[in-house]
Amino acid sequence: MSTVEPSELRGAGLVPPEPLIFEMGSPGTCGVSLPPQDVPAAEAASVIPRELLAEGPPPLPEVGECDVVRHYTRLAHRLFSVDGNFYPLGSCTMKYNPKINERASAMPGFANLHPYQADEDVQGALQMLYELRMALAEIAGLAEVSLQPAAGAHGEMTGLMVITAYHRAHGGVRPKVLTPDTSHGTNPASCAMCGRHAAIVESLPDGRVDLDDLKKKVDDQTSAMMITNPSTVGIWDGQIGEIARILHDHGAMLYLDGANMNAILGIVRPGDVGVDVMHYNLHKTFSTPHGCGGPGAGPIAVAEHLRDYLPVPQVVRRDDRTYAWDHDRPKSIGKVRGFYGQVGVLIRAWAYIHALGPDGLRDVSEKAVLSANYLAARLGEAYPLPFDGPYAHEFIVVPRFRDYGVTELDVAKRLIDYGVHPPTMSWPVPHCLMIEPTESESLSTLDAFAEAMLTIAREARDRPERLHHAPFTMPVSRLDEVTAARRPDLRWQAQPDESTEAS
Repeated sequence: MSTVEPSELRGAGLVPPEPLIFEMGSPGTCGVSLPPQDVPAAEAASVIPRELLAEGPPPLPEVGECDVVRHYTRLAHRLFSVDGNFYPLGSCTMKYNPKINERASAMPGFANLHPYQADEDVQGALQMLYELRMALAEIAGLAEVSLQPAAGAHGEMTGLMVITAYHRAHGGVRPKVLTPDTSHGTNPASCAMCGRHAAIVESLPDGRVDLDDLKKKVDDQTSAMMITNPSTVGIWDGQIGEIARILHDHGAMLYLDGANMNAILGIVRPGDVGVDVMHYNLHKTFSTPHGCGGPGAGPIAVAEHLRDYLPVPQVVRRDDRTYAWDHDRPKSIGKVRGFYGQVGVLIRAWAYIHALGPDGLRDVSEKAVLSANYLAARLGEAYPLPFDGPYAHEFIVVPRFRDYGVTELDVAKRLIDYGVHPPTMSWPVPHCLMIEPTESESLSTLDAFAEAMLTIAREARDRPERLHHAPFTMPVSRLDEVTAARRPDLRWQAQPDESTEAS
């Protein structure tokens, strides 16, 4: 590995070595203090079948409680998190989660509810859910919202199920769904789950949909087109109204993947430009927890002609201004999730929306767009931009350092030394970095990131061999990720001087 000078260590700082928990402690150390035994002792073999007994106790570490807590606390500090680090992770909108929203979701009146409680006992929770779905419908400019889907891809699938149910009710199968070549990878998967097949629509060099190709491929077998707008290359496609008209003229519908709503809150309502169905990613746009497979919520919003097909039950407000679950929807596609959705996440989204209000939500998008364009302007000379701006809330750069033997992976790994989580790599354009700053980040954070990227660009030209070994400030340097994925070694083996007894 190349030598790293102390002055070159930036951001995260060197992390002291941390032993394995198995390397800590000493024989006889215990983390609990148990009272004296007050029942007669019994031989294990007299109460447990012998074939179920181990030859000896497991080789567990003998460590005190304080040392265990400190060990795992130190390990936790090695992890990247939104609370501790900048996450310019394109397409993911890794914004800060306000802690007041966590406090709201943990209130006993919410946290202690049971899903089988009678409607009259949970009026506050039902009111919250009703107000949230009404707010999301207004933001979308559409007729009605279902809160039931558990994630963005689940909402996507639910939206296609609603579209499919509508076409079947009106005498058509329409198995084809159009997707731009810049769409999210979940789009074709959702089509397959709903018995549809995806057909690709080409994009123009500037990232917008090729309308001529769309006109060639839309026909009376097309049920919908799924579009992400702003697209995954960070460009707003102003043709969306024309796209909707072309589809509607053929009896097809326009589905909006709402992954990038953080760029258009309070600026564009999708329903106003012809969108028939869309899903939200609450963990992206409305600042609920994000990552690791959950928790998640992916509400869908639909136009008037589709509202009867939404999942049941739906939370409604009666004429007497009380709230209830409505199960009587004969055209509904049925349930898509147990109970009523991820209510703990929905509470956080309700708190976020009501704290900001309409003007605050628009300010979110304006600042997100401003931040992205500011960074693009600062980085554009050192990192070529394959698509022309202005950009929405994210943008793509393509490092041109391959002549020096430096790849986008080298750039991403070096960023870790600055305490920055690497951007999205090699998607949707090969060898690119997709950068999304979000509105949460201060100008000083954006400037520090820009300076780090510019420094890395200079390193790529002046000392390219160093970058192959980054990061330098982590417990381990560059790992062989390919071999680890292909041949993982998940075995734990005692060292030669370790006893098979507990030690």
